[in-house]
Amino acid sequence: MAWASGAVRRSSIITVIFLLTLTGVSSAKLSTSFYSKSCPGVYDAVKLVMKAAIAKEKRMGASILRLFFHDCFVQGCDASLLLDDTPSFKGEKTAAPNNGSVRGFEVIDAIKSAVDKVCPGVVSCADILAIAARDGVVILGGPNWDVKVGRRDSTTASFNGANNNIPPPTSGLANLTSLFAAQGLSQKDMVALSGAHTIGLARCTTFRAHIYNDTDIDAAFAWTRQCDCPRKSGSGDNNLAPLDLLTPTIFGNDYYQNLVWKKGLLHSDQELFNGGATDAQVLWYVISQSSFFADFVTGMIKMGDITPLTGSSGQIRKNCRQVNN
Repeated sequence: MAWASGAVRRSSIITVIFLLTLTGVSSAKLSTSFYSKSCPGVYDAVKLVMKAAIAKEKRMGASILRLFFHDCFVQGCDASLLLDDTPSFKGEKTAAPNNGSVRGFEVIDAIKSAVDKVCPGVVSCADILAIAARDGVVILGGPNWDVKVGRRDSTTASFNGANNNIPPPTSGLANLTSLFAAQGLSQKDMVALSGAHTIGLARCTTFRAHIYNDTDIDAAFAWTRQCDCPRKSGSGDNNLAPLDLLTPTIFGNDYYQNLVWKKGLLHSDQELFNGGATDAQVLWYVISQSSFFADFVTGMIKMGDITPLTGSSGQIRKNCRQVNN
């Protein structure tokens, strides 16, 4: 009996240790201090590359921010979007919302190289993308915030998830609200995060229907956009126009003023101010840029928390474009 009792105790101890181990892995949380000892130089390394990239092309700040959005809406913020297709692997880059549209991958590659020179194999591509998105906003005049880190990189991707989860530019308010809610983001978060369109450019193919078919658009503005975006599909599809008519290279609240003037470039933009539930929030952001900035930061932090891989899940990719061998 004594032997049996001791065996039971040893078995119980092993079970408790095992459960504690599992709990530690599953409850791992993101933290702003995750790299404070293992790679304190990561932030300077990311910022230097982002500054150089934006100095060369100001649009790049918006492009990296968009990469982060499109990554987080599919499988969470796990750098799955960065994976290239291979003969045996289908990634997210050729899904409809991304194909010929998402860009800036070479900048992420450059950041990864710079970071790995400081602390090899420590920082995930998912965290690099989160930090770079924040830096792009700050460099272009937007708000600053402490980025929560500790993510690991996915070994999988979801082509179907990219097609189904990312809000298309033709979305109405109900569909936008639903797709954001599916990611745990409120309608308030949605309106604030849509303010990311205060910077960057969009392709003719994404706003053609809005400028030719919709009535919720300023006529003169529509005509101006039509000059560089022919009605015929396939003609001028990749011609670009600023998402923010007033200050497309400055992160500010002019995007919302454009909506009040019925000069939103995308149908989904103008839906935020079209006689619906979000009109009041848009008007408030026109009045108060500080409120927009505060809510944008809140939304970015919440979005960065979407189902991250932590602990022993995933991996730290050596190359952001491919899974480790």
